[in-house]
Amino acid sequence: MDSSSHGDADSTGAHYVYVVECSDGTYYTGYTTDVERRVAEHNDGTAAKYTRGRRPVELRHVECHASRSEAMQREYAIKQLRRAAKEELVQTDANPAP
Repeated sequence: MDSSSHGDADSTGAHYVYVVECSDGTYYTGYTTDVERRVAEHNDGTAAKYTRGRRPVELRHVECHASRSEAMQREYAIKQLRRAAKEELVQTDANPAP
């Protein structure tokens, strides 16, 4: 992933919703302005408590939104999905890079 393709929200206005797959097969959904940095934080154990004991994580899905509010609404919607729907979401995403 090229970090210039998804810089921070201040320079690009981009807000991302992402789904990572944890080492135990579970999915974690989050919001960020820098996908590459956030996935690295998950793998370093400095991000969400949920992923700390489930490392390494692998990026499976990314969506770009114009506003923080829009991205956070989508994050919530994805978190409400059942596992089968999340699996469908990540399987349809052949290249998760933003």
